[in-house]
Amino acid sequence: MPNPRPSQRCTAFSGVDRIASGELRHVALKAKQAYDLHPERPVLVFDDADARPLELPLELPPADLLAWLSRPTLDAGDAAGPARPRRPGRPKLGVVAREVTLLPRHWDWLAAQPGGASVALRRLVDEARKVSAGDDRRRAAQEATYRFLHAMAGDAAGFEEVARALFAADDARFHAGIAAWPDDVREHAEWLATDAFVG
Repeated sequence: MPNPRPSQRCTAFSGVDRIASGELRHVALKAKQAYDLHPERPVLVFDDADARPLELPLELPPADLLAWLSRPTLDAGDAAGPARPRRPGRPKLGVVAREVTLLPRHWDWLAAQPGGASVALRRLVDEARKVSAGDDRRRAAQEATYRFLHAMAGDAAGFEEVARALFAADDARFHAGIAAWPDDVREHAEWLATDAFVG
């Protein structure tokens, strides 16, 4: 797993108490303090963008933890070995070649488009992204909220009903279901779910 980026935004919990929010390097130190003060309580750090838990080596001394966070992040392509010298020609501009499986009639249509299949596919994807932007944002918020709630409140009374309300975009039932949960968990879930009920 690549290292988290020291500047990414995240939130840490010790048990059900939110102990820090902000840049990872600052939050990690607060998480380390909580880990040392209350070893019996789970300390979880979540990425604010998608609520994925971040695995941090909180058993390290603070200086070593910061050094670990500062190590260069490896992308999947970097793991293969050192960078190759750049060859002459047009730069790749982030273009990634992957396999697409289509029927012959689809390939025929793509081949007839101005600029060829690649240009046509990129245009179609960009148009679809514009049309579905609201749905994509809502789905991402639902998934992030569910990920957080499953980690923090998967055993809580009413969890399944809250999850059904979340994915049904029923904000009244969702908020009613989490009303009695610990304040910090409830507030963070409401923040993550901001776009989950839009549209």
